[in-house]
Amino acid sequence: MRAFDAALAASAAVVEATLAGVLPKDGGPEARVFAAMRYATLGGGKRLRPFLVIQGAKLFGVPEPWAARAAAAVELVHCYSLVHDDLPAMDDDELRRGRPTCHIEFDEATAILAGDGLLTLAFEVLAGEATHPEAAVRVALVAALAKAAGAEGMVGGQMCDLEAETRSLALEEIKRLQRMKTGALFAFSCEAGAILGKASSGPRQALLAYAEDLGLAFQIADDLLDAEGTEAEVGKKVGKDAALGKATFVSLLGIENARKEAQRLVHGAVSSLAIFGEKAEPLAELARFVIARRA
Repeated sequence: MRAFDAALAASAAVVEATLAGVLPKDGGPEARVFAAMRYATLGGGKRLRPFLVIQGAKLFGVPEPWAARAAAAVELVHCYSLVHDDLPAMDDDELRRGRPTCHIEFDEATAILAGDGLLTLAFEVLAGEATHPEAAVRVALVAALAKAAGAEGMVGGQMCDLEAETRSLALEEIKRLQRMKTGALFAFSCEAGAILGKASSGPRQALLAYAEDLGLAFQIADDLLDAEGTEAEVGKKVGKDAALGKATFVSLLGIENARKEAQRLVHGAVSSLAIFGEKAEPLAELARFVIARRA
């Protein structure tokens, strides 16, 4: 795993530098929201979604600066979603990545505006000529990310998740919820490199199949961490799903069966990468990492 750890760290460093460059700073009366945007984005997280973008782009020979900007856009959307998810009207969390959530560090109104700013900045980054010289490619990236992040993707999944607090969901309903809330952004992250590289449908479908299994495995791992992890490990409160009585993979399958299902999904994800050969090994290692992580 040492090579994978090094690759993950290198990818995170590239994306961190790109994010630092595109995020606004200084300013006048708006400086507070700039600070909140930077607080919510920089200096934390494993940058798994950007890693997917960068490694997927390598499969098609995409220049790293293009991939880094697409990866930064994905992370901006992810960080916006965390800021809004943590708000009192949503999950009402006070801790994220081991430090106060954005609305605790600043205030609720500023956190809402910071999330709005991060989301819109993501599309500004993708639309920039530095992301790809061809406008058609940039438009394809913008359209794909908009669908993944919108009402038929992440936003819709969050609505389903809120509904889950008031009624019981069956296993297939939970899978659908997580394909939208978590999986849609994973799918875009996996496909972005193929879009940048103008890849044919075969490789793109293979990456999307990988992403679907990876997204569900990731969510099962999250459910397991919420059930078994500690606040110190995870960097946020744990045991919230059980306290709310929400149906999860763990509550429906049990801990051991949920772990087996995650392993099955990882096997499926890795199998989908076969057409790429050894070039896709970092993506295969990421799938294995996802269910072994403790944070």
